[in-house]
Amino acid sequence: MLSLSRKIGESIIINDNVVCTVLEINGRIVRLGFEYPSTSSVYRQELYVRIQQENKAASENTLTVSEEIKNLPKIRVGEK
Repeated sequence: MLSLSRKIGESIIINDNVVCTVLEINGRIVRLGFEYPSTSSVYRQELYVRIQQENKAASENTLTVSEEIKNLPKIRVGEK
């Protein structure tokens, strides 16, 4: 992990297109501002983890449904 010290108004640049600026420091709370391309997504870590878990669960459910579809009896055209 990279650890940097910054003062209010100072910034860091990430990947040439993300600027993170320290806006305010109030005790143990630091307020950050980010400038980034509109094509980028930014999530709080706890929300990102939850999204990943839900995506994984949805993907696993899709595999289960696919297996169930494969196990359906075959019906030929004209049969009842």
